[in-house]
Parts: sequence; C-alpha cells; structure tokens
Amino acid sequence: MEKGSAESVLSCVHCGKPAHLQCPKCVELKLPREGAAFCSQDCFKVAWSSHKSVHAKLATAASDVSSEQSDEGWQYCLRKGQMRTSKLPYFDWTGPLRPYPISKMREVPEGIEKPDWAVDGIPKIEPNSDLQTRVEIKTPEQIERMRETCRIAREVLDAAARVIQPGITTDEIDRVVHEATIAAGGYPSPLNYHFFPKSCCTSVNEVICHGIPDARKLEDGDIVNVDVTVYYKGVHGDLNETYFVGKVDEASQQLVRCTYECLEKAISIVKPGVRFREVGEVINRHASMSGLSVVKSYCGHGIGELFHCAPNIPHYGRNKAVGVMKAGQTFTIEPMINAGVWRDRLWPDGWTAATADGKRSAQFEHTLLVTETGVEVLTARLPSSPNVFPWLNSS
Repeated sequence: MEKGSAESVLSCVHCGKPAHLQCPKCVELKLPREGAAFCSQDCFKVAWSSHKSVHAKLATAASDVSSEQSDEGWQYCLRKGQMRTSKLPYFDWTGPLRPYPISKMREVPEGIEKPDWAVDGIPKIEPNSDLQTRVEIKTPEQIERMRETCRIAREVLDAAARVIQPGITTDEIDRVVHEATIAAGGYPSPLNYHFFPKSCCTSVNEVICHGIPDARKLEDGDIVNVDVTVYYKGVHGDLNETYFVGKVDEASQQLVRCTYECLEKAISIVKPGVRFREVGEVINRHASMSGLSVVKSYCGHGIGELFHCAPNIPHYGRNKAVGVMKAGQTFTIEPMINAGVWRDRLWPDGWTAATADGKRSAQFEHTLLVTETGVEVLTARLPSSPNVFPWLNSS
C-alpha cells in the first residue's frame, strides 16, 4: 500500500485518531479509504464485528450488479475476445486493478466502409502484404486521405477526453468513441481486429496498453490512456493520450508529463535521413533521466491502408531497428513509460498488458508524416482540443 498525503489525514473508524492502516478486505473490495482506516490492529479487532457488515452490503450490491449485467450479456473477456465467462478469471494480478465484465460488441451501420476483419475478426490483406518488410512511400493522394482520417481520429479522441471524470465507466468512453467515429463516416479500426471486442483501448493505471473498455467506473486519482484508431477512405489514423481522472498524485503527474515529453522529443528528430533506431535512443535518454523505464514489448509501426506494417519503431535504447526515414513515409511513435520495471504481464483476456510490478504506466501516440524538410504531425492537437494538460498552458 502506498503512503501519500491523502493517507495522513484519514481518521480511525473506531477512535478517530490519525490512521495509517487499511482494512485488507476493504482494499480488496475497493471500498472508500475513509471508511476503512484504523490507527492500530487493536482498534481494527475491536471494530471488526460491526465493520465487517460493510463488506456484506457491498457483496450484495455486487451480486445485484452482476446479475443485471449477465442479463444484458455483460461478461469477462477471455482468449482475445473469442470467449466470455461470468466469473472473474484466476490470475496472479500484478497490481490493484481487476477486469470487469464487458458489454456486447457495438454495431456499425451498413454503408460505412469496413476493413477486412470487421465481420470475422481476421485481417487478410495485412499479414501477407509486402509492406510488412518494405516501408511504403505514400503518394500525394494517399497522404491527403491520411490527413483527413487523422484529423477525424483526433476529433474522436478529443470527444472521449471531454467525458473523462470520476464515476464514468471505460465502456461509456468506448461508446463515445464508437458513436463519434460512425458520425464522421468512419469505422473504429480496433473493433474485431484479431477479435478485439471494443472500438478503442482504455488502459487504466498499471495497464500499459490494449486495455478493454469495461464496467469499471473510473476513480478519483486514476490515470487512463485512450487509444483511438479510425478507418476512413481506405486508410487508418492512430493516436492516444493519457488523462488524469480527478485529483492525481504528484508521481503520476510526473509520469504522464515525462511520457508526453518523450514523444515530443522523439518527434523533434524526425526528418529524412534519420535512422529509425534513433527514436528509441531519444526516448530512453529522457525517461531514464526521470528514473522511469521504457516498455520493450510494444513498438511504433507503419500505418496507412494497413493498420500495422513496416517500419517497426522500438522506443527503448540500443534497439536493432533497421532503415532510415524518407519523405512520404507515415508511421506512429507511441512510447509506453513505466514508473517501475519495464516488463509486462498479459491478463487472461489475451489483450491487456499490465506492468510486472503493478506500478503505473503512461503512453502518448501520434501518426506522423516524414516531409522533405522534417515532419508533419497528422494527429496534432487542434484549437478545439480540450485543455487537459497543465504543462501546455505555460508560455
């Protein structure tokens, strides 16, 4: 259990003295800290007979919610979205976060152009394309479509950012993303991609990436990454940002800001002739200076008419990425930065990657175009983008 400034002002439930201990059952059930604090083991033992009724009430409420959700098809996700279960899977969870049941897959209306995995979950063109090994130079016509799609993706992510607050579920964020994408005439690229069951990824606290939107309500002090990709006019636009939920502790604020800076510094070196492997060196240098670590399991990628293709762009130092940047290439840079160790563990759902030590992780991503003289950020923030990052306000 982390000690922080909030903990020091809590009062013992039994005697009212300053309290630094938490009822372990309340922690497990994610009950409010104020009703679960004790100054000593003695006070905890004395109060136990009356205090334990709190747990019973919550269990009854959870049971009611669970039966409500199962009636509507809400279940836990297994096997990359190909299976569901009504019971929480067994897993050696690395941190306090747990998966919650997910709702049924959202529908996309007829008339919207869909990628080839939309119906059966299996990408067909992408895996066998020569663009898995050859970095495409986009035509001016492709670039124009990319600009349009990436702008839509930015507007969709901004719509999600506006609804983030304590009490909203990540499933509601997914609904906003889904509806905004369809309203713009696009398809949410993650939906049914290799059976991914939702229209965006929502990665909370210790989740590094690919978190599945579910019934859990965001809590004050959480951080949440929302990763959006839109398919429109035959091309994909991909970006993500990590947001604060309510009042967030100082360490998490620094983690998110450093991750933002890692991406900005990486983008600043993008131009023709720069080696792809240099991106990781820049990111690693900045993260290390803040005592943070860089995830190695996931990397940036080429993007266009394919969702994922060459080049692979690792974010860590001393990587073996091959090739140099050329004008007309489009790819993402999307550093994932951890407060603790860089290693990750995959949840039983087959998608959610969490930190191996349960400490928090943050990520930011842009889709970029290499120009003759430098770089164009295709998913750049707009004048209408919500003002959610304090560091952007300083002149």
